[in-house]
Amino acid sequence: MAKMHTRIKRRMGLSTHLKHYRNSNSVIKSSRPKTFTTEEGAHTWAAKQNLKPEQYSLKTAKHNKKFMVVVKNGKDKNSADKKGNEQAYGASQG
Repeated sequence: MAKMHTRIKRRMGLSTHLKHYRNSNSVIKSSRPKTFTTEEGAHTWAAKQNLKPEQYSLKTAKHNKKFMVVVKNGKDKNSADKKGNEQAYGASQG
């Protein structure tokens, strides 16, 4: 059995001096927005998600090396709230 890293134990709120083999499969992953290396790739992905060009915009990410799809006007189910805040499409709310 592989040893659980101390950073993971701290994230899960476990004591760091015990092994915690039982809980090793329940590591919580944070979901991140989907990024693309080219603008064309981002546009084709948005088209597959049935987003029209006026419903989204591209935002630069990763030190201007990648692009992220941002839904406008909060009309998507993944929007932050109904006041029109923008949020990256593809990030879960859980």
